[in-house]
Amino acid sequence: MDEYQTKDSKKIFLEVDKDLCIGAASCAVIAPLTFGIDEKSKAYIVSKDIDDYETILEAVKSCPVSAIVLKNESGEQIWP
Repeated sequence: MDEYQTKDSKKIFLEVDKDLCIGAASCAVIAPLTFGIDEKSKAYIVSKDIDDYETILEAVKSCPVSAIVLKNESGEQIWP
């Protein structure tokens, strides 16, 4: 799980579970600076230059199989 700083300066941890991901792509549509879809139709984190926290939270919650884990700066799991 990698650490990121959102556009609104919040520190978070994100991880995509590629075994769970079904390539629905809702994360990439909602937060395109944060998430992309690779050639195997799996979500991935694009770069360290990511969207604001509320956008990322909305994107993570939109995943139909909860394949994206979001933790706050203390390591507390926010989603799922």
